[in-house]
Amino acid sequence: MTISWNSTASNGPMFAVVIPSKHRTMIYAFDRAFEVSFSSFAARVVGIVAENLYGYDTKSVDPVLGSAKEALALSKGLFSMMVLPFGLCCLFYTPLYWTFKKDRENARLASIKEIEMISNT
Repeated sequence: MTISWNSTASNGPMFAVVIPSKHRTMIYAFDRAFEVSFSSFAARVVGIVAENLYGYDTKSVDPVLGSAKEALALSKGLFSMMVLPFGLCCLFYTPLYWTFKKDRENARLASIKEIEMISNT
């Protein structure tokens, strides 16, 4: 439920503060393209993991009644492919707690210097 908040609650506001306005659209586009390109492989990888690691077999599934064994294998594959991205998000977002304040201040000072340079010309 919380992994979808990264883009709107973390990335967007941080980019708006840290990235110079002339580069912002390029960075937003790169962020979305990078994230979506990885997520486009998710369903396929879940299927591969479920089949190869947990024994999911499409021929064993009854179309009407389903199959508890196959459902468990598929849920384990899905869980496995959720743990890795969540772990990576924690690994990369946690240091921002300590570094973002300095980055925000550096971006503010750079913006002030740029405005001063423009006004002096």
